[in-house]
Amino acid sequence: MKIKQNSHGKFSSKKILAAAISIFFCALNFSCSKENPEKKIELKSTIELKKMLEREGELSEKSRYAIMNQLASKMLEKGETDELLLLLTEFVEKNPRDKYNSYWLLMCAYSYIEMGQEKVAEYYFERILHCYDDLVVKGQSIHFLCLERLVQISENPENRISYFNTLMNRFPEKVSLTEMYARLASEYERLGDWTRALRMYKTFLAQRDAGSIQIMDMRDIYNHARSLIVFDNSPKNWMFKSLDELSDTVKSAITRNQGPRLDAIRSKANFFTVSGRSSEGTRNSQASFSIQNYMHGNRINFSDELLAGENANEAYLRTSGWTEFAPEWYFYFRKVNFPAEPKVHGTWEWAGIYMGDSFRSKK
Repeated sequence: MKIKQNSHGKFSSKKILAAAISIFFCALNFSCSKENPEKKIELKSTIELKKMLEREGELSEKSRYAIMNQLASKMLEKGETDELLLLLTEFVEKNPRDKYNSYWLLMCAYSYIEMGQEKVAEYYFERILHCYDDLVVKGQSIHFLCLERLVQISENPENRISYFNTLMNRFPEKVSLTEMYARLASEYERLGDWTRALRMYKTFLAQRDAGSIQIMDMRDIYNHARSLIVFDNSPKNWMFKSLDELSDTVKSAITRNQGPRLDAIRSKANFFTVSGRSSEGTRNSQASFSIQNYMHGNRINFSDELLAGENANEAYLRTSGWTEFAPEWYFYFRKVNFPAEPKVHGTWEWAGIYMGDSFRSKK
């Protein structure tokens, strides 16, 4: 079972919440179980049920549960969320050793999610994990449900790392370990802990399904991980201190018809080419690409000014005279983003080439 996440990790409607809680009510309903020795409590009004609940000394644990079950169901059906939360929290406070407190608090957390108060819900999920033993209901672990929600609503990378590790250690059969490695790597990257991030990305890439796994909110994770590891393992000796220095060097090599020089200064990690014939303009990794093969017999020209990219961290150099199919090539320059190695982070590299119409189509 993979951790599924919708936008912002929120439920989209009250019907979803009601359905989720109703499932647990059914699962916990001892009156439907042969194991329940108690007589089924007849349906009564909310007021009558509250009065029955006040007779604490006369009720067994399972009888209290049956009453709470009916009360919560009635409040849920009527949309009495505030009253439901008050009932549940007061009950847990008055009955600190009740076997089903983790379940009642789980209902509180779900209710707060539906109300859009995710921070409060996060508090209840955490409280269940740290203060109450796990309760397994028809094969469903309440601790697992808490962790599943926490990774959806928590915005704290350190907390999310803890949740993912707990899921892997306690519930390895319920999650995709490959996905967990990817998510851990991403959280370490957010924290700037590049040593752990790169190690986890390597672990992710080593999984048999790394290249095929589909993670809803991490669609390009395989290419991202692979690019980082390839770059980390490269000599990193082709960078320039500034965009001007890179541009001037490339222009000089073109003017002097120095194909080998151009091959020497292009990126040796993740260098790509995109042509109009590429499927939908997809990037093709070109580790063995040699630009000098295209210079023989051609007079290559270039524009004096660079073309601006989508942001200040990238730019393009228009060149022409290459092939009949694609006479114009646009050299793609970008600022290196690799905080794991401060010496190269922020330098500039020639990262790829857009050939012919592929440049215009990307705009």
